[in-house]
Amino acid sequence: MALVFHWQSVEAEKQNLRRQVHRFGQENAWLRDELAAAQQRLQASEQRVSQLEEENKRLDFMAFISKYVSHINEESETSRSSQGDNKRDDSMVDLFLGDDYEDNTNNKSMTPTSPSQFAQRVSVARLHNFVKQYASQGCYEVAVLLCKQALENLEKTHGHDHPDVATVLNILGLVYRDQNKYEEAANLLNDGLSIREKTLGKNHPTVAATLNNLAVLYAKQGKYREAEPLCERAMRIREAVLGRDHPDVAKLLNNLALLRQNQNKYEEEEQYYQRALEIYESKLGPDDPNVVKINNNLASCYLKQGKYKEAETIYKQVLTRAHEREFGTIDGDNKPIWQVAEEREENMQLQKENAPYEEYGGWYKAAKVR
Repeated sequence: MALVFHWQSVEAEKQNLRRQVHRFGQENAWLRDELAAAQQRLQASEQRVSQLEEENKRLDFMAFISKYVSHINEESETSRSSQGDNKRDDSMVDLFLGDDYEDNTNNKSMTPTSPSQFAQRVSVARLHNFVKQYASQGCYEVAVLLCKQALENLEKTHGHDHPDVATVLNILGLVYRDQNKYEEAANLLNDGLSIREKTLGKNHPTVAATLNNLAVLYAKQGKYREAEPLCERAMRIREAVLGRDHPDVAKLLNNLALLRQNQNKYEEEEQYYQRALEIYESKLGPDDPNVVKINNNLASCYLKQGKYKEAETIYKQVLTRAHEREFGTIDGDNKPIWQVAEEREENMQLQKENAPYEEYGGWYKAAKVR
């Protein structure tokens, strides 16, 4: 009997130990899961710390630039205001289309052939982005500083007659142009043009871009006769390289039309606009912003020739498409603004015609009919 009790006691102890082993196994699995989760959180925290460090470095750099820009702005505020007073009051100049800041940074013919050249191309592309950003914010002094530093480094590495040097000269020339420093801009653009013609050939697309930028620069100074042959040469290059129906050709057609306008050659101006419009509509679609610009220019050309009906038709088409993009299909309850204005004018005219009858009473209308 004692042996039976002892055996039962041992079995009970074994069951208890099995339960403890099972519980310990569950706890061990839970601890492993917790450890894995903690390691993941630690890894995420380390990544976040790294991101914050990078962000902190970027903010420090931007703070430095901001202080520098603020200092520059304080020193140059007076000079900028005086330049604004001397700026040409000619809205037509703003209609010229230049190849601003981005004429060849992605050009396939400039594909680098070595790692060092690739790094240099990336550097020029980054410079282009920085300068474009600062120039758009009016921080021209910072943009000039970046260009001059890049120019110095490139000339030390490659010498003066190198395509990347020409690119930076072009960018710097455009910065000076936007500051109304036309003489400095012309010198830089002509220097860049000479380098590109030497290193890339006289019929290279980037040569056309520089020619167009020079033409726009001369137009801003009112030198329309000097601008015209540059623009025509740029268009011949682009037609030969890109084809007659390329959007970049349409850009030059717009500029040539504006130059014809200055010479009161409205029929030629009209032809250039119509061809540019055909290119933009076929290649970029009727809703492209360039289509709206050319339509507006063409309507102005019609007005100068006294073709008021043609101008009115274009303006109505532009307003109708803009209304459809913003508010949907036109119907009786959804009308473009020009149609609403015409209906109001008609209603006002009817009210004026009916005003005497309302003033003198129905007997006046009846008497007039008799």
